[in-house]
Order: sequence, then C-alpha cells, then structure tokens
Amino acid sequence: MSALAKYMLTLKKRVGGSDVQPSPVTSELKSMGAAVDDGSADISKYDTIVYTDAVKQDNKQLKLAKCLNKKIYSRGKFLQEISKNFNAVTAVCGCHGKTTCAAMLSNIYFCADRKFMAHIGGRDANLTNFYYNGNDSLITEACEYKKNFLKLKPEIAVVLNTDADHIECYESEEELKECYVKFASRANVAVCRYADKLTSGCVTFGLEEGADYSARKIRCGKNGVSFDAVIFGKGCGRITVNAFGIHNVLNALAAMAAASAAGISFDDIKIGLENFNGVERRMEKIGIYNGAVCIADYAHHPSEIAAVYKTVEKLAEVRVFVVFQPHTYSRTKNLFGGFASVLSRIERLLIYRTFAAREYYDDEGSALTLSNAVKNSSYGESPEDIKNFINKAGDGDVILFLGAGDVYFIAKNLING
Repeated sequence: MSALAKYMLTLKKRVGGSDVQPSPVTSELKSMGAAVDDGSADISKYDTIVYTDAVKQDNKQLKLAKCLNKKIYSRGKFLQEISKNFNAVTAVCGCHGKTTCAAMLSNIYFCADRKFMAHIGGRDANLTNFYYNGNDSLITEACEYKKNFLKLKPEIAVVLNTDADHIECYESEEELKECYVKFASRANVAVCRYADKLTSGCVTFGLEEGADYSARKIRCGKNGVSFDAVIFGKGCGRITVNAFGIHNVLNALAAMAAASAAGISFDDIKIGLENFNGVERRMEKIGIYNGAVCIADYAHHPSEIAAVYKTVEKLAEVRVFVVFQPHTYSRTKNLFGGFASVLSRIERLLIYRTFAAREYYDDEGSALTLSNAVKNSSYGESPEDIKNFINKAGDGDVILFLGAGDVYFIAKNLING
C-alpha cells in the first residue's frame, strides 16, 4: 500500500491514509507529503478510497466512503488500474520469493537504465519499496490472496512456485494451481519453475538439466551465493549475488529469465544481480545480542522456514536459536501438518503468539496449539518471553526471528534496548 501511495504522491495527488499505529513507513509517507492518521481522517476531502483486503467491510471509514458515494478500490483493483499507465507489466507471483525476485529484477532494470516503476512488497536495500523514473515498464508483485493476481494481465508473468498458501481463499489446492496456470497463460511470456511446468511454451528456470535457465557450480558462503549461469544449455558467465541459500539462486534465475524476455543483455543482468544488496526481513542481519548474530526473515510458510533454517544452519558456527511467529490463524490451521513437521526439526525453538492480521481468534490455528504439537518448542506470549529465550544464546550463535508479523519490531527493540 505504501508504494502505491508514493506513486500517487509523485503524480502530485493529494494523499492521505490511516494505520493502526505509527511506524517508519507512516513517518516516511508523512515526510513525502501524505496525511497519515489513526483512522480519523475526513474522508470527504478525498475523491478515491483504496483499502487493503486486511480491512473489514465494517470499517468505519470504508462504510462512510460508501455512504458518500466515493470511488472505492481494493488494493488489487487499484493496482490493476495503475498498471494501465505502463507500456508493459512484469508481475511476479508465487507462495514465496516474490519480494526478493522483484527486487532483483528491479536492480537489473535500474542498472540497464530502463524507464520503469518498481512496486516491491519489502524494502530493497538500494531502491526501497518504490522506484519510478518512467512508464515503459511496471515491475510488481502479484498476490494470490483472494485471487488478486488474476486482476493483472502482464506481458511477462513470473511464477516462482505453486506451493499451497491462502487456501482459505480457494476451494482446494487444485483450484489454486489452476489459477496459477490461468495467470501464466494470459501473459505474452510466462517464466515458470521447471518442476512446475505450468504451460506449454513457458520459459523455465531451475537447477535441473532441462531448465532453460539454470545454474552450475553453486557456492554458498557468508558473502552470498555464486554460480555459473547456463542459458538454454550454454554457459554465459559466473554471477555472485548478495543473498543466502539455494532458494535465492532460483530467485536470481527467475529474474534473469524475466529480464532476458524484456530484451536486457546478459552483461546488464549480471551487473544488476551483483548490484542487489538484499531486502529488509529477507535474511537481514539486524544486530548482535549477547554475542550472537541476529537475523530476521519474513518466512511464514513451512517451505520458507525450512529453506531459511537450512541455510543458516550451514553458516552458523555454534548453535541456532529460532523465534517463530505464525501469521494468521487460517494459514496455521490449513498448513498445520507442514508447520509441525518443519518446526519439529529445530532443536532450539520458541513459538510466539500468532499475528492475527485480519482474523479473529481460532484455537485450532493458534500459536499455542502449534507449540503443543511441536515436542521441543516453548511458547511465548510477551516480549519478555522472547528475551528470556534468547538470553540463552551466546558468542558465535545465531538467533533467527521468523515471521511476517510484529516479531521483527520486537526483536529490534530487544537488540537495541
């Protein structure tokens, strides 16, 4: 939402909005000229109202906007309208990796001197969550929640993976997969993971021999990953990316394939990927606590947790402590078995209270219920519980803070406090 607000501010529109509490994001928007409040703004001053799907239909400002007959758009619909301002759209979807891949792709476009807008779901170290210098292309994330990604008709569609998520919005996993296929099929060029093979004629990426974009001689270290890029069977050169883990090799390959489809040369792709310096809350080093290195990651799906833990386990010199905050009751409930299986492999684990977001309490999907199902875990209800847990870490250890909720800000306060 904040990136869309920034775009409207660059167009010299009057922008206002509300959030439940002040944050660095709201402060940034204020500094750019937006009016930000806690939900008490005078709606009558605005012509168009945009709301996130996390807002309930009984929200007082949304209800007032309807009474005043304002133009009202959901975030997904508003993004669809904005996309019409650009000559071409590249949209990145998938259960995980969207932000990192979109950020990598944006750095490639930037280094290739393209005229584009970057609409990123997190803060890229170089470009933040928004960059705009022209209307040739729009790079955006396409969210699967409530089928919002089907509102877009991109020239280049990137499907990073088709793992089950947001199942509460679909009748079945099969319907979710069908929607991924529909999304890919409506693009001029579809970039899909080789293992998924969504549509005939799609450009594929992966570590398999048959993938159109692949990687060989992969090396993972404390400075990131490096690999030999192989495009349609031909070695093109070695690339080093400031990101950790095999999953980020896949993100880089997907970005490479999308950039190639847009006509960007391999040399510019290499420069762009090597210019990438990471994304906030994606394997982000946030400080030192009791001599332990603290890393935060947005991982809130079993596959993401497994990938991040595996990566850090290889880098850690001593022990790994994990604080995980489930994000929404419905996701935890629908993927309960996957969470329990992945988390049971972690030796030192605290499961922190659920970040409810848009939802009401559901015991079957609560963090406490999940903790009870994971043998080696402890449960935390307050920041003090987290502090007591991480106090056990020491020199050379790694503390991982995982989740898409407020655990990130709690961790920063503990580290800096």
